[in-house]
Amino acid sequence: MTAQLWCFGESGNAYKAALTLQLAGHDWQPVYVDFFGGEARGAAFRALNPMGEVPVFREDDLVLTQSAVIQLHIAEKAGKFQGSDRAETLRWLMFDNHKISGQAGPARFLLNFLPEEKRPAGAAAYLQGRLKAAYQVLNDHLADRDWVAPGGPTVADFALCGYLYYPEPFGFDRADWPHIDRWLEGIAALPGWSHPYDLMPGHPSDRAPKEDT
Repeated sequence: MTAQLWCFGESGNAYKAALTLQLAGHDWQPVYVDFFGGEARGAAFRALNPMGEVPVFREDDLVLTQSAVIQLHIAEKAGKFQGSDRAETLRWLMFDNHKISGQAGPARFLLNFLPEEKRPAGAAAYLQGRLKAAYQVLNDHLADRDWVAPGGPTVADFALCGYLYYPEPFGFDRADWPHIDRWLEGIAALPGWSHPYDLMPGHPSDRAPKEDT
């Protein structure tokens, strides 16, 4: 059975899982979730994942949620992208979940997908300040290495880059972080890499009002 990944193009967390599947050469297909239409809050999706979040991975009788869990499962199954130091790979995977994606996702959502009048005052600026400190840690770490963990590339790289290829502004400019920029170029050069809007269905422009013809 071909694996399925419930996802949508704007989701950086889903991109981490999709990118790992793609680079591992795993046979998979995306299942579009209309997040902005409320599908993730519906009963059918909640029956699949009570957390109401993407990504969701299903293959045969196995159902997995949470991007890091899916990434690790695929890496173990493929026998690649685990690195030569498991603790270091996991350290950076957790750093991403808590310090990068855990703040980049909300900041990007607030500034690009939520009407200004609904944004909590000061929330985006607070997140951007914390992100700047996290970017500095990552940029410094990459100053003398190609990948975040030994024996890379690893799932930690594919997690940390989850939100950093998106074009919507949320306080990240690659030009400000030369080592991150070089590292992102290295990931994009891997065979099979695709941009999130090419790898997963759904794009902000798909929801733009159409002019009458």
